[in-house]
Amino acid sequence: MKSLQLILCMLTISYTYSQEKTIISDLEDLSLNIGEVFKPNSKVVNSDGSEAECDRLYYYNKKGVFSSAKSITFDRSEGTLMANEPGTHEVVAICIDSEGKRLSKTFYVNVNYPKIKEVKLSLNDENIYVGNYIPLVYEITDELDTKRVIDFWTTDVAAKYFSEVDMSLTSSNNKIEIDESNNILAIEEGSSSIIALFDGVKGQIDIKVKKNPVSRLVLKSSENNVRSGDVINYNTIAYDKKGNVIEGIKVEYSFTGKSSDKSNTASGLILNDGRFVGDVPGKYIISAKVGNISTSKVANVFPREVQREVNSVGTGLVGDKHTSDFWIFEGVDGGDYGVTGTWGADGTAYFWDVSDPSDLKKIDSVQVDARTVNDVKVSQDGKICVITREGASNRKNGMIIIDVSNPRDVKILSEYTKNLTGGVHNVFIDNNHVYALSNGERYYVVNIDDPSNPKEVGMFELGKEGQSIHDVWIEDGIAYSSNWRDGVYLVDVGNGIVGGSPSNPIAFGNYSYASGAHHATFPFKSKSTGKFYTVLGDEIFPNGVNPNGTNETAGFIHFVDFSDLNNPKEVARYELPGHGSHNYWIEDDILYVAMYTGGLRIVDISGDLIGDLYKQGREIGYLLTGSEDGYIPNDTMVWGAQLYKGHVFYSDFNTGLGAAKVSGGKPDNSKTNQHLDN
Repeated sequence: MKSLQLILCMLTISYTYSQEKTIISDLEDLSLNIGEVFKPNSKVVNSDGSEAECDRLYYYNKKGVFSSAKSITFDRSEGTLMANEPGTHEVVAICIDSEGKRLSKTFYVNVNYPKIKEVKLSLNDENIYVGNYIPLVYEITDELDTKRVIDFWTTDVAAKYFSEVDMSLTSSNNKIEIDESNNILAIEEGSSSIIALFDGVKGQIDIKVKKNPVSRLVLKSSENNVRSGDVINYNTIAYDKKGNVIEGIKVEYSFTGKSSDKSNTASGLILNDGRFVGDVPGKYIISAKVGNISTSKVANVFPREVQREVNSVGTGLVGDKHTSDFWIFEGVDGGDYGVTGTWGADGTAYFWDVSDPSDLKKIDSVQVDARTVNDVKVSQDGKICVITREGASNRKNGMIIIDVSNPRDVKILSEYTKNLTGGVHNVFIDNNHVYALSNGERYYVVNIDDPSNPKEVGMFELGKEGQSIHDVWIEDGIAYSSNWRDGVYLVDVGNGIVGGSPSNPIAFGNYSYASGAHHATFPFKSKSTGKFYTVLGDEIFPNGVNPNGTNETAGFIHFVDFSDLNNPKEVARYELPGHGSHNYWIEDDILYVAMYTGGLRIVDISGDLIGDLYKQGREIGYLLTGSEDGYIPNDTMVWGAQLYKGHVFYSDFNTGLGAAKVSGGKPDNSKTNQHLDN
């Protein structure tokens, strides 16, 4: 499905040619103003302080590896960098010696916030009652006329920004109380003013604290007894002294709890709309509050108990080179087959008979002019395979179209390189069109009605500076374009929702998130709730990619509720502590995800989804796929997963193709706590 990412193309592999050498630079503790240009002075020194060889030295923005970030930009012809956005940014210096060995070091460069020119205060709720915390909104305009709107209650941007400036809040009287963390509480009925000082610039707002009209609250729930991860919907009815219902009043929800496990702590999430999820089995008290009036209700959360055995069924070992992506398909003859690519090697793609998942047989191969065959896809009718090329000796790269009507004797039909010479990282086949990424910037749509004579018919790009793309996935005539820092774009390529077609792709929806590491999208309509999500995967290598050893990986799966195309909301995550995500597959409300060093993970995503799915005990099971015969022995590095006819197939960077089966029984943990005899 996808890949080991563009980080490789951007030279993030970090070989240290001596542990005793290091880079020293005046980037250390550097502070700049926005728009300031700086020319770093850096060198490599030995442990004794003498200067070491450095044939070439250059810099890049570490975040830019994943997102083409422009917070700090570089003019390599001048050897300078420019500060564009405030905050602390990671700048990596890389030195390459005459033998091509690399040494790198990360420096933290602070870009100062511009001076503040104007401060305006407002409320996101005008009804402030006695006992309410006051939801203040700050609009800050700086000397560059850049505006920042900061809601202290709903974003961590507030805490980060406020730590950078000299800020204070005061109240004109004791009807409003402000604590040391700048939380503002309404104490008494009446009028007051709040004065804010940001670096000496004043903003003020007048507040009227109202008498609480609520006399009684009644808290209702959809359920009282649920499993961990199941969502309870709470609804609060407010009454006045006369027993009349008060409509439209804002209710604050909170909870406390006690875990059933004495060694654990209760954990969960409650949203402003009254949805609650318990992560850990136990007893929870849900509270609803309006000002100084509150009520509570108990919820019992029981273990989810979805765990099952996940067993390895078969392995198609590729032990002499790295394996990249794969695809499993039904052939023209009704048999089951697979194709795998290879990475950083000799341009080989392998074809497999997977009809018996316990006996995966290599049946044919093709070798093309490339170092990496990163992505492989097969058409819905099982006749055409497309493989991608990167690192071709003639730099033409592009893609290769192959006849796989007989997977035991595949035949190359054509090579297509127009507009694709920069390298094709990923492709997708949708009926008679191939969507091929070009140089990590855009994708071209190529018609293959005649696969021996493919023709370009369309193209999609964001059309902005620094645009980048890692993947495209198509379902029901909608292309889900994964664009790193710019997030996912929903593009009509034949669905008709906005009149798009393969020759006229039209974007109609977008969602992005802070890390900028968005590299893969899978559309998901929940069978159990009918909600529509785009499931967005990160890909992050904090220390760069090491092809010769174990890698550190990071990132997670974001669940974005796209039921309202104009207002997508990120609602849940699956994050495996200590491991990063790569490619994945969803079917029947189950997520099959390659978590790189964390192995193949299988996750229950049924029901309403909010919060941290890993903490909620939704993980059904997992399989670590490293092999003593692997390219890197015993090193799990799962690249992708695909459910096919009851088996979970996967590719592993170090071991090749594999098949697994989820059993119907729970794992046997009967000996988990037995003591070992010494």
